[in-house]
Amino acid sequence: MSSTTGETVTNGLDPLGSIEMDLETFTPGSGRLEPRAALRSDAPALDLNGTWRFRLSPTANVPDDFARPGYDDSGWAGLPVPSHWNLHGHGAPAYTNVSYPIPVDPPHVPDDNPTGDYRRVFDLPEGWTGGRLRFEGAESFARVWLNGHELGFSTGSRLPVEYDAGPHLRPGRNVLAARVHQWSAATYLEDQDMWWLPGIFRDVTLTRSTADVFVRASYHDGRGTLSFELNAAGPGTLSVPELGIDALEPGTEVTADVEPWTAETPRLYDAVVTCQEETLRLRVGFRTISIEDGVLLANGRPLLLKGVNRHEFHPERGRAVTYESMREDVLLMKRHNVNAVRTSHYPPHPDFLDLCDELGLWVIDECDLETHGFGQVAWRGNPTDDPRYADALLDRMRRTVERDKNHPSIIIWSLGNEAGVGRNLAVMADWARERDPSRPLHYEGDRSCAHTDVYSLMYAPHAEVEAIGRREEEPLDDPGLDARRRRMPFLLCEYAHAMGNGPGGLAEYQELFERYPRLAGGFVWEWIDHGLAHPEHKYAYGGDYGEPVHDSNFVVDGLLFPDRTPSPGLIDLKKVFEPVGFEFGDGVVQVVNGYDFTDLSHLRFVAIVQVEGETVAEHRLDVPTAGGECKLPDLDGGRGGERWLTVRAELAADQPWAAAGHEVAWGQALLTHALPRDRDVTVPFACGGGGPAAGELTAGELGGAELVAGEPAGGELAGGELTVGGCAFDAVTGWLVRLFGVPVEGPRLDLWRAPTDNDRYGGLDGRWRALGLHRLTHRVDEVTLDDGLTVRARVAPAATDLGMVATYRWTFDGGLRLVLDIEPDGEWRDPIPRLGVTMSLPGAAVDEVTWFGLGPGEAYPDTGLAARVGRWSATVEQMQTPYVYPQENGHRAEVRWAELGGIRVSGEPTFGLTARRWSTGELAAARHRPDLVPGDRLHLHLDLAHQGIGTASCGPGTLPAYDLLARRATLRLRFDRA
Repeated sequence: MSSTTGETVTNGLDPLGSIEMDLETFTPGSGRLEPRAALRSDAPALDLNGTWRFRLSPTANVPDDFARPGYDDSGWAGLPVPSHWNLHGHGAPAYTNVSYPIPVDPPHVPDDNPTGDYRRVFDLPEGWTGGRLRFEGAESFARVWLNGHELGFSTGSRLPVEYDAGPHLRPGRNVLAARVHQWSAATYLEDQDMWWLPGIFRDVTLTRSTADVFVRASYHDGRGTLSFELNAAGPGTLSVPELGIDALEPGTEVTADVEPWTAETPRLYDAVVTCQEETLRLRVGFRTISIEDGVLLANGRPLLLKGVNRHEFHPERGRAVTYESMREDVLLMKRHNVNAVRTSHYPPHPDFLDLCDELGLWVIDECDLETHGFGQVAWRGNPTDDPRYADALLDRMRRTVERDKNHPSIIIWSLGNEAGVGRNLAVMADWARERDPSRPLHYEGDRSCAHTDVYSLMYAPHAEVEAIGRREEEPLDDPGLDARRRRMPFLLCEYAHAMGNGPGGLAEYQELFERYPRLAGGFVWEWIDHGLAHPEHKYAYGGDYGEPVHDSNFVVDGLLFPDRTPSPGLIDLKKVFEPVGFEFGDGVVQVVNGYDFTDLSHLRFVAIVQVEGETVAEHRLDVPTAGGECKLPDLDGGRGGERWLTVRAELAADQPWAAAGHEVAWGQALLTHALPRDRDVTVPFACGGGGPAAGELTAGELGGAELVAGEPAGGELAGGELTVGGCAFDAVTGWLVRLFGVPVEGPRLDLWRAPTDNDRYGGLDGRWRALGLHRLTHRVDEVTLDDGLTVRARVAPAATDLGMVATYRWTFDGGLRLVLDIEPDGEWRDPIPRLGVTMSLPGAAVDEVTWFGLGPGEAYPDTGLAARVGRWSATVEQMQTPYVYPQENGHRAEVRWAELGGIRVSGEPTFGLTARRWSTGELAAARHRPDLVPGDRLHLHLDLAHQGIGTASCGPGTLPAYDLLARRATLRLRFDRA
């Protein structure tokens, strides 16, 4: 049957023999009406969401007598619509990234095919005639009956379908029935790196609206051009009262002075389409998207996309997202300087696009297509190149474009994602170009770009992106296609995989985007962690439901945690995407306007002076609206100490997406360094008793050998300990055991960190474990006592001749100073995870940590771009970053000093700080947040350096500049009473 026919199948119930045949048909549907735009109409409508009666069967071969109006469903469960049945106790979710959870054997599906039967009884209002049943989304194959009459079936899970309900509606009581199969031939088109979640998960409506409208609104040099197409019962006209446009007829064109629509200035005009039987209301945005000399333009100006990829997700509801969640997503994007979204990898709920129109986001709208799992069988049988699937792929493209064609926010249509190459892409592209030539086409999976208008890649390393920006990329074999591609703008449809701790390298990508006009920007993968709420694990990922095939925590790779709390990655991204830059000079600051379309008149600028992290002055700055040089006020005077200037760009007035005072951008400059601190005279360590002025305690002399020492000078040897100023060292090993009366373990040299997702998936973790860095041994070779205490040790893993020679030099001058010299022993080839010391102390004594350095959040060599110098305080619990899959986190960088539990630790000049209530080993062994149980010790890491983070969980590893190679190094720390 044709996928575009408007007629229904024969009334009555299908024989059971046709069920399997329909599930394995290449036909995308039957009995459906022509696709049309999502519109707001005053035509009567019934909301059929709510609690439906539901029954789940393990196979598809179940009698369909439940569709009869008189069927007794009293024994069935209730299930909310929209929802996914396996999030309501009917079966379990499953996650795969690439692999199909069924055999790759299109169009066939397994006998085990969870099948959900739905029934909904509703009363028809008096006088109601005609109407359409509209299902916005059902996964993956849905057959529909009304009052026992089959209306048809449809595939294309994330696309709407409408059936003519009029002939079968009855006055009063009506029974709507639906059967949804999880697996069908259409499943092979929906392998989209997400939870497999079947069910009716979007809205169901009975509507008497029948009209379709396509508004075309372009912009050029202050003038807007407007026309529209109308498909309705009878004539109709369009009016835009604000522009004085009244009763415009279909097919005619009018121009007017208008304000353009952009993501920065989302100007919308209310339009009314008056038809014979209904009135439609639309919001029209005037804008023109074009490509000139390989540069993507909006309204004639270069467009830089600062984007994210967004799956629909909620930790309790899956893809059955509410309007409130959608709005929260858009508000969070706007507040973090995101200006674009790619709807990976399917059209979103139409309300989301309305919000993008209203609040301002550029959108790449992606068709509901991905066949990634065929790559695991060398793309044999790939539907993208199978002519039997041509109608289904074209059907999905048609339904995408027709539903969403009136949204000014949509600037590019995407044919799909990771679906290989094949003849069906041409079928989709040719139709889309003919239907809507105003928008370019995107598809990443074909490097030849034969059917697209933009050149797109995923996870290209920085060097390749720069080569493309220079138009120096590797040529295609076909000279014609190569020349065509070089005339295209380039974008990274996915980059900077935001999985766990990270991503690194964001600033370096953005610098390239801004340097080369051909680079239109990119979309970070992805917006939110897909962790499902779980009673034991807090949030579940692949494998937590016993799936035989899964991709573990690869579904937890977002800039938001599942509860929509921003991760450090999103905070960094906001900084990288800032639309205002600051360049500091002598007494001036150059304010750079980075907006594509607007000036700075909506912002106010504040200069704040802080000394040692405490604010001592605040000034308003008079910044030109176009940007430019601004003279700074007198910043001298005041007390001494490290002095910093911070300039903030804030919203001057409330915006629809944030309140006045919201920080849009900031910059920071060091005004003066701290003065050198006064030092007390060094107090030499002593062991008591007579003898030479200086002595030595070696490993060979321990245990009853004579102790050679000088005169007491503030320290003494008693009970096997060397004490000085309330601090004590083990006389045999030289290790610190008490710090100003507090029992401690360490500090000892440490090279290990709990692997990040990027470490694990990128292979560094395996190399580190093979080297044995997670099981270091410590051997004290020499303990020397002179003006201080010197401990020489070798730190090395078993089964290798590599090691580190660590020389700890302790002195006391009222505070305890440590100078740790580190020298590699052997040929170290791989980067190491960290270089620093670890120590622990009683946890009960420490609740809050205060520090002066970068904050308030975590920072690593290639992350922490949003961290600024200041004085910060946080509880130990707040210092942990709650990644769904536990890993290295919470490192505060460039710390000058930190106070905790009555102890002050200072760097000379700085150090990295991590404070936890569990050890690195416990953190590395944890698989979910609840696995981390606070112990009775506080574990401190005082670091000199860390390996970078990168984005190797999917994409390039750490840039060479952020590799931590074994080298000679010195860590200097000081411990005082707080």
